[in-house]
Amino acid sequence: MKISFVTDLHGSEWKYNRLFEVATDLKAHIVINGGDMLPKNGELSQQRDFITSFLDGYFNKFNDAGIYYLCYPGNDDLMIFDQLFEEVCRKYHFVVPLAQRKYDINGYEFIGVNWVVDYPFRLKDRCRMDTNEYVFQKQLGTGLLSTQQGFKEVKDWSAYARSLPTLNDELTKLVRPKNMSNAIYVIHMPPARLGLDKCYNSMEAGSKAVYDFIKKNQPLLALHGHIHESPQMTGKWSAKLGKTTCIQPGQLDDFTYVTIDLDSMHFEIYNERYR
Repeated sequence: MKISFVTDLHGSEWKYNRLFEVATDLKAHIVINGGDMLPKNGELSQQRDFITSFLDGYFNKFNDAGIYYLCYPGNDDLMIFDQLFEEVCRKYHFVVPLAQRKYDINGYEFIGVNWVVDYPFRLKDRCRMDTNEYVFQKQLGTGLLSTQQGFKEVKDWSAYARSLPTLNDELTKLVRPKNMSNAIYVIHMPPARLGLDKCYNSMEAGSKAVYDFIKKNQPLLALHGHIHESPQMTGKWSAKLGKTTCIQPGQLDDFTYVTIDLDSMHFEIYNERYR
């Protein structure tokens, strides 16, 4: 069974369209989009319009082709549009909103997680403390949560965040696969300590909770994103953690994606320039 995996497209239509070509050329059974799907900049309504004017028709192409499309919004995708996003996904049999859910395909169990560890940036819709011992970074302003009326300011973000479940808590309460050796976790946040989480400023931003979760449970695969530049910074887009292969392809100006053959457990990364 063949998979095309991509993450952090941030509304780039040419990358989305190229992904459909890649999936059909590969004869992929599944496409996995690992989050941050919508345009990042602009008015609140821009993300809503992208869902209704682009993704709706785009998903229909995969549905007509019989290619599963597993996906979820990421930390830059406003939570106020989650319901709309899921309504559009559910119009199509082959399109699966995967956040905090499990979906089985041909004996493989796919489980999605789109929470991320808190960061200095202001949008906090999907931010969590990593563990109870998490130390907050210096913030670049007050926290913001999206609402239907605009952004809600959270002046004491650290106090508010302490009232929420940690990322470790969120991982612990996920639905369990029946067979962990055939489980594929799609976790937007990369693990710490594997060289898949290095930022331009050389800070390593990965999650201890994700690392510990993978180390303890040993799924077949763990697919990540979030830190766009990490593969460029470290030269690494995959790593082993025990028996688990972790993949984090990044996403910069080129179109970056990974092909996965589950039968042979062979992986290839590709970088393509705009045509």
